[in-house]
Amino acid sequence: MKRQELIEQLQNNHQAFIEYINSLTDEEFLVSHHAKWTAGQQLQHICLSVRPVNLALLLPTFILRLLFGKPKEKRTYEELVKAYQNVLQKGGKAGSPYIPKSVGINQKQKLSKDLAKLIASLTEKVAKLSEDDLDNHILPHPLIGKTSIREMLYFTVYHVKHHHEQVVNTRKI
Repeated sequence: MKRQELIEQLQNNHQAFIEYINSLTDEEFLVSHHAKWTAGQQLQHICLSVRPVNLALLLPTFILRLLFGKPKEKRTYEELVKAYQNVLQKGGKAGSPYIPKSVGINQKQKLSKDLAKLIASLTEKVAKLSEDDLDNHILPHPLIGKTSIREMLYFTVYHVKHHHEQVVNTRKI
C-alpha cells in the first residue's frame, strides 16, 4: 500500500470500529464472554496500541534510524498480517502496557473521541513522511519485532479490523 492508501485505510477502519462500538447497547459494551475482553476493553486496547505509534512518529526519522537501525527486508500487508497471526496462534498475547483495565459505560464516548483524535494525529504525521521514510526506518513491535514504519502502519490497519471482528463475534454469542 502506498502512503495515501494507508492513510485512508487507517481512517476508514478506525472510523468503522468507532461507529460499531458506539452502536452497541450499554449491555453489549460491557459484556464479556469466556473471560474475553469487553467491547469497551477492546476500544481501550486499540487506543493503547495506536498511542505509541503516534508518539514514535513525533521523532525525527534520523533519531529512529539511530535508535532502531534500518530494515533488512520488506513485507507486504499480507505477509505482515500472516506474521502477526502466526504469533497469535503460537500463544502471543498483548503485553502489560497494552492490556486494558476495566472500562465502564461512562468511558465509551471519551475513548471513542480519544481514538478518533489519535488516528487524526497519526494520519497527519504519515502524510508528512515520504514513501522512502515509510520503508527505511524501523519501529519495534512487541510481538513481531522490528518493522518498517510502513509495516507498523499495516499492522495498525489490520489490528483494528481484528479487534472489530472480535467485538462483532462476541455480540453474536
